[in-house]
Amino acid sequence: MFAKKNLPQHMKQLIPTDRKHLMLEGNVQRTVVGEPIMFLLNQCVEGLYTPVQVTETEDEAECSTAENAHLASTAQVLLDITWEKLNTGYWKDVDISWRYIYSYASLFKVLFLCCDETQTFQELIYTCDMGIIMGAPILDGLLSKVASVLCSLSRPDKEIPKSLSDLEEPKSKYIKQSQFPLINKSAEVLQVASPSLETFEATYMKQLQPVIITQAIDYWPALSTHRWSTDYLLQVAGPRTVPVELGARYTDVNWSQKLMTVQKFVDTYILKKNGQTDVAYLAQHQLFDQIRELREDISIPTYCCLAETDNEVDINGWFGPEGTVSPLHYDPKHNLLAQIVGKKYVRLYSEETTPFLYPYEERLLNNTSRVDVENPDLEKFPLFAKAKCKECIIEPGQLLYIPPRCWHYVRSLSTSFSVSFWWQ
Repeated sequence: MFAKKNLPQHMKQLIPTDRKHLMLEGNVQRTVVGEPIMFLLNQCVEGLYTPVQVTETEDEAECSTAENAHLASTAQVLLDITWEKLNTGYWKDVDISWRYIYSYASLFKVLFLCCDETQTFQELIYTCDMGIIMGAPILDGLLSKVASVLCSLSRPDKEIPKSLSDLEEPKSKYIKQSQFPLINKSAEVLQVASPSLETFEATYMKQLQPVIITQAIDYWPALSTHRWSTDYLLQVAGPRTVPVELGARYTDVNWSQKLMTVQKFVDTYILKKNGQTDVAYLAQHQLFDQIRELREDISIPTYCCLAETDNEVDINGWFGPEGTVSPLHYDPKHNLLAQIVGKKYVRLYSEETTPFLYPYEERLLNNTSRVDVENPDLEKFPLFAKAKCKECIIEPGQLLYIPPRCWHYVRSLSTSFSVSFWWQ
């Protein structure tokens, strides 16, 4: 029997009906985390599935509230301990059991607090998002589903817009066409309208040739029935917490990262309501695992089925104002970059040009060039003048195929939202 009688019905339906289906023992290794941690976890589990025991002289509601507060505190202790584990040493060296504990503890805390009238929806949604960002996926994205329910409860009288103009409104904020980079026609990336799988594989994938694909994603809700806009994104995801990069590019000395809500990010860095002039970028984030409503607005392009492995396609969101830059770098996987809002300038260099591109020597940045592509210092990097490139401006509704280990530089020409699909 589920103990939280006052849990909203559509949230209660998401919670496994018994302890076994929580999959806790399968995800958390007792030998890794130790008996004290398992004891605290089991206290939370028992609180979920065991009715509060009250005597004839006790008030059931008061007992339930007190028990929930106690269990929420237990979940917070787990979060505090696990936070220390996750932030000690290298992330990759932390056993995944600790990430699972962080997710479970986040879930428990939200469930025990969601009937507490002193808790705001924003606080509960934040707890869910931190569990998603710092933890490991549990129970088919349960934290994401719970966060979606909380978001819907926070806006009961607001309907999500069905079709709105794009993020570049108002019109005065458009970049004039004359300000776009001039594309060298002899080096322009070829455009092809929805090629067959066979043609794409033989002509572009196997030949490692970049190409712009048109007429392949026009059916996406993000480009049609749920056309993405500031209003739409704020209605769907405004309270959600996301990691944001501060600075024009990740190679800058003063570059940093910060967690903030989508609402604050849009207000501060997209709409610039407080006169902010600095650049920030919601970059390379698995946004669609976190916010299910946005995931439903896009689809994995058919071309990704040409993968040689059974690994899932990596889907990342890239959202920011004019001027955000991804420095010249390469990725080890095939990449389809889908442009949904705004325009981006892209410069591409084949792997053969690597000797002319001056990669960083440090291991963490050895896939990144030291050259400022649009303003190169040819005295410091003289061989860069010999590097031949291809270039293009990608627009909404287009897919840009970037082969593995193909160097690419990307600059937003306006407020922009892109989605990358990486596969092997």
